[in-house]
Amino acid sequence: MYKLILASQSPRRRELLKMLGIEFDIKVSNCEEIITSSEPAQVTMELAKQKALAVANELVKQKAFETEIADVRAASEAKNEENIIIIGADTVVAADGEILGKPKDKDDARRMINKISGTSHQVYTGVALVLVKDDKAACIELFAEKTDVEVCEMSSQEIDDYISSDEPYDKAGGYGIQGIFSKFVSGIRGDYNNVVGLPVHRLYYTLKECAKSIADI
Repeated sequence: MYKLILASQSPRRRELLKMLGIEFDIKVSNCEEIITSSEPAQVTMELAKQKALAVANELVKQKAFETEIADVRAASEAKNEENIIIIGADTVVAADGEILGKPKDKDDARRMINKISGTSHQVYTGVALVLVKDDKAACIELFAEKTDVEVCEMSSQEIDDYISSDEPYDKAGGYGIQGIFSKFVSGIRGDYNNVVGLPVHRLYYTLKECAKSIADI
């Protein structure tokens, strides 16, 4: 058995993870994000791994400190604690080879929506699973899921109306597929939940496989 921790403060990822029917805790990663690639899938995997490892390392340090100040009996009990799997995730939108992050301001949001209007783009979510076992942390799974999203041609007025709402500014690519922008999405190919922030189907089956092999790691 293992304890599950989501290394994200995203309310959307929290709701998606609840769909798995597994109890989990939340611990936010405050690590500095370092990007060494310009390839969208690789970027999401790098950032997801950094987030999960940052939380894992904090837990390892905390357990080491608690063991140091505990008596022998408590230390023995700590050794029997359940394993922990930490989920790190990161989502980016890519259009014509450009990674679109969260808009800096209204002009940036307008530029992004203009770029994806009337065409298709890709949404990538990278997921890292980090195992904390015997006071050690290791990344045991790392993958990225891609979903193609088609957006209809939007008028200048529709774009202005949308970027005047609060919705674009905390989301990669400047839009939320689960919000008022949904009326402009003409189709998707792939996992819808991946666009929202977490590839629920793939994550579920990956966790199942991890549960089978965790005792041998």
